[in-house]
This record gives sequence, C-alpha cells and structure tokens, in this order.
Amino acid sequence: MPLTLALVAHDRMKPALAEWAARHAEELAPHALICTATTGGVLQDRNPDLNVTTVKSGPLGGDQQIGGMIAEGRVQGMIFFPDPLAPQAHDVDVKALLRIALVYDVPCAFSPATADLLVAGGLLRR
Repeated sequence: MPLTLALVAHDRMKPALAEWAARHAEELAPHALICTATTGGVLQDRNPDLNVTTVKSGPLGGDQQIGGMIAEGRVQGMIFFPDPLAPQAHDVDVKALLRIALVYDVPCAFSPATADLLVAGGLLRR
C-alpha cells in the first residue's frame, strides 16, 4: 500500500535530501511525496521520475500545511533535513511541525543516516 511521505529540507540541506532520494528512488517510487515548494523543485530536478507534490514554501506556510496533513492522518512519515548551523526565520513553524509529528507518532528522520535506517527498517516496504 503506497504511503504519503513528507520530504522537507532547509536551504543548505536541499542538495543532500535530493541525493538521498536519488539513492532511494526505487523505494520512494511507489509512494506520494509531499514537499515544501523549493525543496520539491530541487527534489524533482534531481529525481524527475518521483511522484512529488508541493505545498507552499516553508516560511510562507508550507510547514504548517504539512503539519495539517499529519494531523489529518494523510502523511505517514517525514524525512526532514534541517540545517543545524543556520538560524531560520520561520523557526516557530518548524517547531510546530516537529511537535505535530511527535504528537501523531509519525516516523521521522532528520539526517541521511536516520533516513537510511527508516528505509532499512522497512518503512517504505508497506
């Protein structure tokens, strides 16, 4: 059964997320991917065969849109590569997204290593 996965990354981490997705394109292919706008563009450029749908940019409400989808049960996992060394103007939105993911017990990964573990653990084989 296909899943809906949120894939999000801060600016400097977008290339790393696109490369991670390229390494796991076969596992991601059957699933619907929801991305914030710019992240989705970078991901789609690097992985044109993936099923990517975009919402607004994170600072313009995209993080909150994804949070709403999680609360509605429409997102079953999240891969989010934050930039731990750069301040984010929309930090409160990011914290709200993380809080919602925790409240609804959605499997999450916040680095390539933990995202690899979600794949190895079978999340994408549902």
